[in-house]
Amino acid sequence: MKKIRAGVIGVGYLGKFHAEKYARAGAAELVGVVDADRAQADRIAAAQGTRAFSDYRELFGRVDAVSIAVPTPEHYKIARACLENDIDILLEKPITKTLAEADDLIDLAEKRGRIIQAGHLERFNPAVVAVREIVEKPMFIESSRMSLYQERGTDVSVVLDLMIHDIDIILNFVKSKISYSHAMGAPVVSGQVDIANAHLEFENGAVANVTASRISSKNERKVRLFQKEGYLSVDFANHSIVHIWPGEGGEASPVPGMQMQEHIFDKGDALRDEIHSFLNVVASREEPEVSGRMGRDALHIALDITRQIRDSSRWFME
Repeated sequence: MKKIRAGVIGVGYLGKFHAEKYARAGAAELVGVVDADRAQADRIAAAQGTRAFSDYRELFGRVDAVSIAVPTPEHYKIARACLENDIDILLEKPITKTLAEADDLIDLAEKRGRIIQAGHLERFNPAVVAVREIVEKPMFIESSRMSLYQERGTDVSVVLDLMIHDIDIILNFVKSKISYSHAMGAPVVSGQVDIANAHLEFENGAVANVTASRISSKNERKVRLFQKEGYLSVDFANHSIVHIWPGEGGEASPVPGMQMQEHIFDKGDALRDEIHSFLNVVASREEPEVSGRMGRDALHIALDITRQIRDSSRWFME
């Protein structure tokens, strides 16, 4: 089978790992990496045995697919240029700054028969992959994503930086439109919102409570789902699932009349799996696991949450 000619645009903190995965993927040939910092591009190219470029347009005609891992404000311009040159794209989250930009990219991709895969990495977390077979019509979801403070990512709110991962996962589990939302949050150490909470209600009756913070004393990523036939607790960081459902659980069960089982998964490599999935859909022309439209739906909710927080706390943020 002919290898897919791949490139990475933006090889900073995250993009350099994309380059590494493409270089090791049997289905791909890493044609080149691009970065505005030419010295950084040279370093990553040397490490991965490929060519370095300082202008993404130098990849046109050389590649079939790219990962775009530049700062969010640059997503739209670069993604649109790639689509216009018939290049499939894996676009890091959030896919664009605005819904209008996302809609334009999706329309353009459909017209040209190109693929947009949104870079929602947690969809490929082994625990999330495993829980798909267990989740059935969750009615209450509680998610918590706490992170130690890092300067990287503070150019956007914690909603677009961290919470958007859980928004995407919740949308994938619930499979219903939002009927109501209410959000609160505040900046603490950066010029953007650093801690946020959102209450989401869905048309099918499901409810979700979502919290994200990047000023925590520890890293924590958990989702709890309650459904008619039991309860699930997913620990992303430790790759574990606790499943409680009706049955004879014995003395070990914390809930009378329920049985409990804990599943522990290997750490795996979510980014490798994400890129392999992207390469597969580039070859097969099938719908991506996380389509551009799914990325757009998560962005829509994240932007609305951010707007609510800014409107309600403007006095605090000025």
